Amino acid sequence: MRLFMLLLITLFSLNVYAHFQVILPDNDIISSSKSSKVKLKYLFMHPFEQNYMNMEKPIDAGFFLNGKRYSILNNLVNVKIKSFNAWKTDYRIKRPGDYIFFVIPKPYFEPAEEKFIQHITKVTVNAFGLQNGWDKPVGLKAEIVPLTRPYGLWVGNCFRGIVLKDGKPVPNVDIEVELYNDKGVKAPSDPFITQVIKTDKNGIFTYSFPFAGWWGFSALLEGDKPIKKDGKEYPVELGAVYWLKVYEPNK
Repeated sequence: MRLFMLLLITLFSLNVYAHFQVILPDNDIISSSKSSKVKLKYLFMHPFEQNYMNMEKPIDAGFFLNGKRYSILNNLVNVKIKSFNAWKTDYRIKRPGDYIFFVIPKPYFEPAEEKFIQHITKVTVNAFGLQNGWDKPVGLKAEIVPLTRPYGLWVGNCFRGIVLKDGKPVPNVDIEVELYNDKGVKAPSDPFITQVIKTDKNGIFTYSFPFAGWWGFSALLEGDKPIKKDGKEYPVELGAVYWLKVYEPNK
């Protein structure tokens, strides 16, 4: 009986960590034409724990610039990370402005939670100093729109954003926050792995960064329609995800 309970606890703990769709550029601020090629990785994972899941080829991937949408889906290349499917591409930035990269993944079925997960994800790369567009909605089904400029952030800065679904603010929704933990930060207990905040009545949230690194925000919404699998309908967790980089000041 004791062994059964230990196995049950272990299995449960493996599935409580937050799922995150990730877009990870190698740089979030492009200031020179000599370093204008952005390398992008598309991952589905538990970012703090650095555990991966398989990611199918997305429905679409691309970027918004000056209000226009561009697809780079056909440029994505399949790669393996720890035997799991992920994707990557390079993009040469030629014009100044805020490049809002996005991915719309295929829904992922999570049997432990008996639901599908689809996290629509954005990250902003600023090019050549022209700061235009980072605070504008781009019209995705679900999205986080920054109210704080999402680049040039120091440790200790506060980030504010608004959660939108179908273009409308979503009040009182949970937002999971995680560090992309490639430096091996140790969490003293599980609640430190995924922090949770909520939007206010206007759909707005605030978070202050304790560490440098890439940080992900995932607003957990309900999809409009269930998805049928093996003759049974399952709900869809529709996530609005945003990634940004935080820097440690040089001393």
